[in-house]
Amino acid sequence: MQYLILCIVLVSYNLSTAQVALTPDQFLKIQRVSPIGISDDKKQVIYSVSTPDITSNSFNRVTYSVPVAGGKAQIIKSANTLIKDSDVSPNGTYRIDIQSVKITPTLGKDIHEDLDKTNAYAFNSLMYRHWDTWSDGSYDHVMLYNIKDKKVAPIDIMKGMPFNCPTKPFGGSSDYLWHPDGKQVIYVTKKASGTAYAVSTNTDIFAYNIETGNTLNLTEKNLGYDNHPQFSKNADMAYLSMERDGYESDKNDIKVLLNGSTQAFNLTEHWDGTVNEFVWSPDGKQIYFTAPTQGTVQVFMISMSDARLKKQPKQITKGPFDIGGLLGIVKGTLIASRTDMNHAREIYSIDLSNGEQQQLSFVNTTFYNGIKQCDVKKEMIKTTDGKEMLTWVIYPPDFDSRKKYPTLLYCQGGPQGALSQFYSYRWNFQLMASQGYIVVAPNRRGMPGYGVEWNEQISGDYGGQNMNDYLAAIDHMAKKSFVDQERLGCVGASYGGYSAFYLAGIHEGRFRSFIAHDGIFNWRSMYGTTEELFFVNWDLGGAYWDYDNKVAQQSYQAFNPINKVHQWDTPILIIQGGKDFRVPIGQGLEAFQAAQLKGIKSRLLFFPEENHWVLEPQNSLLWHREFYAWLKETL
Repeated sequence: MQYLILCIVLVSYNLSTAQVALTPDQFLKIQRVSPIGISDDKKQVIYSVSTPDITSNSFNRVTYSVPVAGGKAQIIKSANTLIKDSDVSPNGTYRIDIQSVKITPTLGKDIHEDLDKTNAYAFNSLMYRHWDTWSDGSYDHVMLYNIKDKKVAPIDIMKGMPFNCPTKPFGGSSDYLWHPDGKQVIYVTKKASGTAYAVSTNTDIFAYNIETGNTLNLTEKNLGYDNHPQFSKNADMAYLSMERDGYESDKNDIKVLLNGSTQAFNLTEHWDGTVNEFVWSPDGKQIYFTAPTQGTVQVFMISMSDARLKKQPKQITKGPFDIGGLLGIVKGTLIASRTDMNHAREIYSIDLSNGEQQQLSFVNTTFYNGIKQCDVKKEMIKTTDGKEMLTWVIYPPDFDSRKKYPTLLYCQGGPQGALSQFYSYRWNFQLMASQGYIVVAPNRRGMPGYGVEWNEQISGDYGGQNMNDYLAAIDHMAKKSFVDQERLGCVGASYGGYSAFYLAGIHEGRFRSFIAHDGIFNWRSMYGTTEELFFVNWDLGGAYWDYDNKVAQQSYQAFNPINKVHQWDTPILIIQGGKDFRVPIGQGLEAFQAAQLKGIKSRLLFFPEENHWVLEPQNSLLWHREFYAWLKETL
């Protein structure tokens, strides 16, 4: 009877609540949940909520706690009131702090002290700028402060080294931690600088001994990425590791250095997948991790004993969602976050015995109760080489198969980023579909979640099979009675922007409109101005002047969008960030200039202070307004 009454109440509530289609202005009101940690007493989950403030062009941030078992969330002043400061050593003697240290004279006024008004830079090698920042010769170092005797000078454990910890641009607190013995600091850095840094991905994990002042490279034998070290209760250290130097999207494995051992053991060596993140079980016998699979991100488990027997990891969760933000395990439940294409991130607990989930935070529940949801369906599409390709198709609210809808082909960036059930605050499928568009999102070649071979195929073949995958997806969907074949658009950013530029020259009249955000337009100038050269070296096959390299020459000739411009004939919106040093400003400007000189309807949307993303609230809202205004005008 109680269940029946509850159903009646819910039905009545839904009928009395007018649901509307999501708009850009409403979209910017969505609150953004960030997991922080689990309280020391294992009773509370701590998370923050950031709310965009359009008027002040900033974010308001509030921290909450909610019982691990579920219940009412409460505002707290600081996470440190419930979680011990991990920067303090186990014996309470030292505290880690990150400080910027000037190492290399780079600014003109550093070199010529009498010219203190000059704003010039002088460089002798590459990496003179990174992501969105010019190098000023300073590096972030791990410093140790003596808490008990403040008269003791702080220890710079990286003294004199032109290296960063945390690693830049995306490193954070996971790049340094205390060894359980309290005598060592473990940290991640790339011990390379200048041009050597630009062409390498070789980060390593180091152990600094406080008593001796010596530093030991724990991962010296591995030449790719090594990062995210975590200790078990037994002082075994697990970490993420990529094998090949220069390949930023290599298979990500979990390796373990047993306490006292110098030989790493690869837990996921015999598994055909790549790891996102992981946590130890409380007893130190298993590791739980997330990984992309079949257009989603799920939780898996691998035990130390099973890995030795070459057994496959066990999948714990299944469903149309992404799991991430792993915080830890309490009494058999994993605390993490979850998203899907209709819902922003919330905090969940996951029963590790059966994968069942309980929602703990309800930050945007009221908001979504007033928003019409979009159907998200899998479409299995045959590719030109006879493979089966999972494609997400997102339908407008109140979809009617008797009508015809304009349809967008979404091109994913990366290029090897998972096209899963993520909830983006820019490339948001729910918002696109809510404006009346069907969205077609193919898991083309180069996507993780379908085995290493599928993921790696794109390297050296940027304009090859994966472009055929895109066209196979849109051609398949265009045959549907509810798709308006005369109103097809193509949109994407980064590699997706490159895809839009490239498809604009080969689409043979399929599309009526393109949108390219921070896309690569000219591989030669891209190679000459991008900062992390390992990316282009690996994915293109080498430098443009290497005429004996067939892979590279195919990339710079056949797969170069600038060489297809003579076939451009379709309206295009080009979006570019002024502080994007990964895909620098010249790419967008060159493309816009070409379109204008060819007399093609085109528009340049330029954000001087944004990098590869659009982060400021007002810029974000402007981006959405311009995006949909362009589609309305051209499609």
